[in-house]
Parts: sequence; structure tokens; C-alpha cells
Amino acid sequence: MVENLVIVESPAKAKTIEKFLGESFLVKSSFGHIRDLDKKDFGIDIKNNFTPKYIVSTDKKKVVTELKKLAKDAKTVWIASDEDREGEAIAWHLFEELRLKKENTKRIVFHEITKEAILNAVENPRQIDDNLVNAQQARRILDRLVGFEISPVLWKKVKPSLSAGRVQSVAVRLIVEREREIIAFKSKSFFKVVAHFLVTDKDGSKKILKSELPKRFDTKEETLLFLESCKNAEYHIDDIVKKPSLRKPAAPFTTSTLQQEASRKLGFSVSQTMTVAQRLYEAGNITYMRTDSVNLSESALKTAKEEITRLHGADYVKIRKYSTKSKGAQEAHEAIRPTYLNKEHVEGESNEKRLYDLIWKRTIASQMSDAKLEKTNIKISISTNEEKFVATGEMIKFEGFLKVYLESTDDEEQKQEESLLPQVSVGDKLENEFIKAVQNFTLRPPRYTEASLVKKLEDLGIGRPSTYAPTITTVQNRGYVVKESRDGVQRQYEVLNLVDNNINEELNTQTTGAENKKLFPSDIGMVVTDFLIKHFSNIMNYNFTAEVEKEFDEIALGNSIWYEMIGKFYFPFHENVEKTIENSERSTGERILGEDPKTGKVILVRIGRYGPMAQLGESAEGDEEKPKFASLRTGQHLETITLEEAIDLFKLPRDLGHYEDKKVVVAIGRFGPYVRHDGKFASLHKDVDDPMTIDLDRAIVLIEEKREKDRLKHIKSFEEDAELQILNGRWGPYISYQKENYRLAKDIDPKSLSYEDCLKIIKEGPQKKKKTVAKKTTVAKKKAPAKKKATTKKATTTKKKASVKKIE
Repeated sequence: MVENLVIVESPAKAKTIEKFLGESFLVKSSFGHIRDLDKKDFGIDIKNNFTPKYIVSTDKKKVVTELKKLAKDAKTVWIASDEDREGEAIAWHLFEELRLKKENTKRIVFHEITKEAILNAVENPRQIDDNLVNAQQARRILDRLVGFEISPVLWKKVKPSLSAGRVQSVAVRLIVEREREIIAFKSKSFFKVVAHFLVTDKDGSKKILKSELPKRFDTKEETLLFLESCKNAEYHIDDIVKKPSLRKPAAPFTTSTLQQEASRKLGFSVSQTMTVAQRLYEAGNITYMRTDSVNLSESALKTAKEEITRLHGADYVKIRKYSTKSKGAQEAHEAIRPTYLNKEHVEGESNEKRLYDLIWKRTIASQMSDAKLEKTNIKISISTNEEKFVATGEMIKFEGFLKVYLESTDDEEQKQEESLLPQVSVGDKLENEFIKAVQNFTLRPPRYTEASLVKKLEDLGIGRPSTYAPTITTVQNRGYVVKESRDGVQRQYEVLNLVDNNINEELNTQTTGAENKKLFPSDIGMVVTDFLIKHFSNIMNYNFTAEVEKEFDEIALGNSIWYEMIGKFYFPFHENVEKTIENSERSTGERILGEDPKTGKVILVRIGRYGPMAQLGESAEGDEEKPKFASLRTGQHLETITLEEAIDLFKLPRDLGHYEDKKVVVAIGRFGPYVRHDGKFASLHKDVDDPMTIDLDRAIVLIEEKREKDRLKHIKSFEEDAELQILNGRWGPYISYQKENYRLAKDIDPKSLSYEDCLKIIKEGPQKKKKTVAKKTTVAKKKAPAKKKATTKKATTTKKKASVKKIE
């Protein structure tokens, strides 16, 4: 018999907690949520106050069976899932599904995995917070209703296999709107004037004083007039203003700010940041990583003071207590910080070390002194002109927190180099080395990065710490948004130089518009966004989405009844869904580009079955000739493609000639441009090969590359059964048989396996992929519908009782 059973969500967390509890405690993992809404009938009893119908996930049945047995024998069950709403819901699901009893079940929470925190939690258990559970259920149910009701509308009115989501669709809208701002943007040129002056030092040496003219000139003619006026001019120091200033450190990390900084400084995606942070938390290295709070505990502040004093001295200490500005802040009690601030580094893989280092520096810096700076502005008069050049500089008088950490910014254009100014006095005469006027161009709005999108969502009040990463991951997985880097384009710009009273002109070239890991909307993302805005304007409204988040917060505080909140939203929404299905027209983003000069037929672009495409000709009754279709190329979009570019698409497929007495054809397919030869396909290399210009020689190289790749993939086959093969895959050697894959253990030599060895591995199946196991389990489950029905009914009944109790 187990005296104390502790249940957590993850094995890593279980392993860490075990170190702090005695032998009388057994720690087990639920591996996350053990059950979810049934897919049948939305998994929601809409007529009965939206009562959810939960079922145990197929891959969790074994876990649940084991936990039930252990819980039945345990004297006390401790549920130690995370302290946020998601963790509270996991605790409630465990309580319900394991049929636990209140008298011997205790809920414990902790913000950090330390011995002190764990033992303190055990000494101060509480009951499951029904309000937090209801807030999580309300979010899950509302999102299920929105997704399951709107998605079929998209299938009928836009394209099959599409889906929508309450938060995700709004995030896509932000990216789509920004893209259209960029498309509509018209860049304007202007001239910026800079000057270098020489200052003679006391020892006779000359130093450079860099300056800039605050005024911008719109035209080359205006710029030339100014430069002409500077010929034979004298330059003097007109004014010097020195101002002391302070720079304060940023607050400790919240979920949002950690995601943003990890993106800027480490190049992490939002989901990668959360995965690495989760590992750090479960290993006991940092506090809980889903939080809106910037507060630090008294013990953390004390340790920070000691550590800063030890490393840098008492002058660098300034203890601060930050307050959370976000109105919707909830759930956690502390910011994200190292569990032990006197632990500057941790063991682990590279990304864990890098993220921990970032968190440690940010936390320590937040409790350090302000940086003391001196900003200097020097105005330089021009004897022949009323304009004045301005030289600016910044000198660090006391480093303070800058000795450890400086926050990054999303606006790369605002980054400026610090410049030290030479010693000068008012009235000093300056020698002009040169004046340069450089043509610049106004910048289009920046595309979102994952970090800047998180910041925008947070500013709008959309989503909460636990939703940012899955939201951004989901919109990319659905194909509505693409994250990629793109090369810039070449652009010419003019430079006008005034040197020795002579003006000369240069024409230079620069690369502009390069993108690094930015978020781009796909054509289907733009079409779906337009459709949703037109027919479901409330769902796509930023204020509405933010208000929903506030209502979830009210439910979490016990100030609102969850099913009443759902009801106010759902019934008008459902009526609108039915009206849209009945009355709306199909939406494909169709855009007519013009007529084909050869045939006179109309050319248009639209969303087709396999994505964006161009169409030559239209289907009309009695026409014998059917329209021709061509997929758009990478980088081409429905809203920006030109008629000429679309005409070029119909030049494909192209016959390149013959190789080994068989035709070689280049074309664009569903997965991009390819070369076809002897019934086999070889993809063109992105950013290297152009289907419009590729020749036979290059195509042959690609064909041979593909053959070599296929040869390396094949390890072994068997005469006994041609379907059974040993292949080399992305994750190593595996057995392929009857459309199923079976992984091989690392210590197995795939070449030495016999036919009988392979059959044995397939039969035993210990290395079999989880997907296959799940598939077989699903088949078995279908054979026993009565049992499943009973389980679902029981879960529903339990939930109904719990709901009534919560309302009381």
C-alpha cells in the first residue's frame, strides 16, 4: 500500500520532486491532460448549459488505469499540477476520472521546484479551485464551439480542410492587415545630410566631430542648393548642452517578455522558448514560466542583493519592487527568475544554458542601480545658412545595470552606435572635412516577427501567457502564415559630396527589403481572413476578443457564471453561422488580371483545390475547350501577381529534351517546381533553380541527385516479401511494412537483419511508432461502442453534478 501518491503532469517534474520528498511519497506523472472533449456532437451538451462531455484520450488509458490502481491503495493523494488554470483543470480531471475522495485528496501548488517550496506546499494544501477550472473550461468550450461551427462553413464557402479559431484567426488578421499596409505603401525618397568636421586638440592632433543636419530635403534640387550655400562657408561651435540622464533596467521576465527577448537575442521561436523554459522549470532551475507578474519574492530580492554586492559591489545594488501593468494579469505570484539567484550557470543542453543565462542576467539587472549617462548636444553654425548641424553623443558615467544586461528592441532601424565627442568649446572654429547628402527612402511598416506579434497580442489584451505559443504555432501549421527569411532587392541611390568646395555626384546600389524570420500571410490566410471579417465580424473584432479574455478572468475570480457567459455568445453566433451557410457566396479571392494577348481569353487568379493558381479561360456551357490551370510560384500572391507573370506560368510544363532516351519535363506542382523523368520526380532547389530558365544539363544533375538519395535511403529488401524493406529515414533506420513504419533500436545493425528478424520486430512491436499503436487501439475501441458510451455518460454525469455544486 502506498502511503502518499503525488501526481504531477510530467515525468521530468516527477523526477525532480522525488528528490525532496521522503520514502513515504510515490511521485507519478499524468503526462499532461488525461482527457479531453469528445469529438462527437462537439463534445458539448449545448441544451444542458453547455455541459462538456469528456473522454479519456486513447494514449492515456494505460496511464489512467495505473493511476486509478495506485490512488485506490494510497492513504493520501496529492495533486501537484501547475498553478495556472490549465494546471487546475488537469487536477480536476484527475480528481473526477480517478474517482478520488475529498477526505484523502489534497491539492498543492508551488511556484518553484525547491525543497523549501515543495515542503511548504505539502504543509499548506488546499482544495481544487472550481473558479479556475470553470475559467479553463469556458475557454476550451468557447474555442471548440467557434472552431467546430465555423470550420464547416469554410469548407463549403472557401476550400476543404480549412479551420478557424477564436484567437488564431484574429492573430492571422493582424498579419494580413500588416501585409496589405506593406503592399499599399509607396516609398518616398529624401536626402539626409551629414558632415565631418576636424577639431584641433591641445596637442595639435586632429579629431573628427560627426554631425547631422536635422532638416531633410525632399528633392535633389533642394539638396544641391543647400550644398552650394555651404561652399566657402565658415563653421563654429554655436552651443553646447550637456544633460545628465538615467537609464533604468527592465522588469524581470513575464511569459510575454521572455518570448520576445529570447526571439531577439537567441533567435528562438515562441514555442521553442516555452519548451526550453519548461525543461528548466521541471529541473528546478527557474520559477514557473507562465506568468503575467513582474514581482519578485522577498527571499529572491535578498539573494539578488547579496549576489550583486559579491560580484560588483554595493554601489551597484538598487532593490526594486515592480508592479504588473497588465489589467488582465492573473494566475502567478512571481516573475520568471532563477530558482537560486546565486547559481549563475546550469548544466544541460546548449539552449537550456543560453535561456537560463538570459533569465539570470535579466533578473539580476532588474535589482541593479540605474545607469548614469551624460548626453551632449553640440550645435554647429554655418556662416552662409540659417540651418545648423547637430552633433550628439552619450557618455556612460556609471554603468549600473548595463554591466550585466541591456534589453533589445524590435525596431532594428532605431539602433544607433554610441559616439564619443571630442572636447570643444563655444565659439571654436571648425575645419570642414566633407559634407555628404545621401538619398534615403521612407520605410514601409515592418512585418511581424513572432516576438513582435506576441507583444501586439498582449497590447490588445488578446490571449494570456499559456496561449501565445500555441496560437503562433497553430496559424503556421494550418498554412495561414509562413515564417521565413527573404532576400532583399537591389536599389540605386544617389550620393552628393561637397569636398574642397566642389560637389560631385555618385550613383550607388544597396540591398533593401531583406527579411529575417518574419511572418508572411499565405493567400489562403488572406482569403479566409476576408471571409471571416465579412461574415463573422464580431469574432474577428480585436475588442471583442479582448473582452472575452476579461470575461474568462471574471469567471476565474468567481464573479461570473461560465455557462451564462457562453450562452450570451453562442446563440447569436450559431444563428449567424446558419445564415452564412445559407446566404453567402463562395469566396476564392478571385482576381481578373486581363486577357491573354494570344488567345484573347481572360486570365484570372484564385484559390483552387490545391492552393493559389492562375486560370486561362473560363468554363461556359457549350465550350469544348476547358480552361487551363497553373499553380502560382513561390513568392507570387493573388493580390500582387501581374498579368505578365501569370502569362509566363502557362509556358509550363516545358520540354527540356531527352535523357536516356526519355523525355525530361519541368513543371510546377502542388509541392513546388519539379523535373519529371521516367515517371519519377526531382524537386528544383529553392533560390537556385528557376523552372522558366532551367536547362537540360541542370535537370540531369537534379535527376542524378534524386537517384543517389533514393539509393542511400534503401538499406535492404527481401525476396520473401517485396513489401518489407529496411530504409534510412530522418530519424535513422526503420522497417517499412504494409504502409506502417517500425523504428529500430540504436544498437541494431540494420544490414545484419534477416527476414525472420524483421517479422519478429514487427510482431513484438516495442519500437513501433506511437501513431501505429494509437491506430490499433482506435480499431479495438470501435468494437466496443457500448463500453465507450457508458464511460462517456458516466463522465458527463459526474461533470453535471460538479457544475451544479460550483454554481451553489
